[in-house]
Amino acid sequence: MLATEGLWFRYQDAPVLKGLTLDFSRQPVTGLVGANGCGKSTLFMNLNGLLRPQKGAVLWQGKPLDYSKRGLLALRQEVATVFQDPDQQIFYTDIDSDLAFSLRNLGVAADEIARRVDDALTLVDAQGFRHQPIQCLSHGQKKRVALAGALVMQTSYLLLDEPTAGLDPSGRTQMIAIIARIVAQGNHVVISSHDIDLMYEVCDTLYVLDRGEVLAEGTPQAVFSQKATMAQAGLTQPWLVKLHTEAGLPLCKSEAEFFARIRATQIKEAS
Repeated sequence: MLATEGLWFRYQDAPVLKGLTLDFSRQPVTGLVGANGCGKSTLFMNLNGLLRPQKGAVLWQGKPLDYSKRGLLALRQEVATVFQDPDQQIFYTDIDSDLAFSLRNLGVAADEIARRVDDALTLVDAQGFRHQPIQCLSHGQKKRVALAGALVMQTSYLLLDEPTAGLDPSGRTQMIAIIARIVAQGNHVVISSHDIDLMYEVCDTLYVLDRGEVLAEGTPQAVFSQKATMAQAGLTQPWLVKLHTEAGLPLCKSEAEFFARIRATQIKEAS
């Protein structure tokens, strides 16, 4: 269980997070949305122990987080963060060595390391460029390598910061499929993103943050349907929700579902 309870965090005299009580274990995919400066990045750094709240707590397995070296090491074997910029997480020039680094430091056996690296690269569709030098990879390929680097740890929670930033439409679609595969393995994913359409499609539950506080929470359908709340948070509605609220069209979770329902209606009307 990963959660926060009355969490406050401030930089000098400026409070950034204000009494947040959040639960990231309720649903497989939890989303954090809000305008720049709302506290999403600071919250991520509290969740992985890089920052420590001045008041309240990050809860791991029902207990306040242990900030000792041993406690943080144990946490990071269960909660992994993938940052927006993959170059912050990739240190080697070849992919296999980069993914194996953390496992070697933990004393994992060589055959187990090889298995985990192979499985992670398969999960993120990276086998096709596995043997290319990292400096020759595209931004999207590097993002998948960084994601594989977290997956080799076999963590139960994965924190994704802007997973589709900088990706072309094909890469974005591929990232959505990868997230679905990760969840299908029984993992929890927490996503922070400005990609509103992504959050609507992939998240099971959402927290809307506004100046360090929770402005709204609930299912993507319920939260994004609150037009005034979205405006207050400095956000826009996903295009599928706009079609529903403005044109009275069916409220669908994905583009594929929307067009399937439109086609079914057209066939029914034509018959």
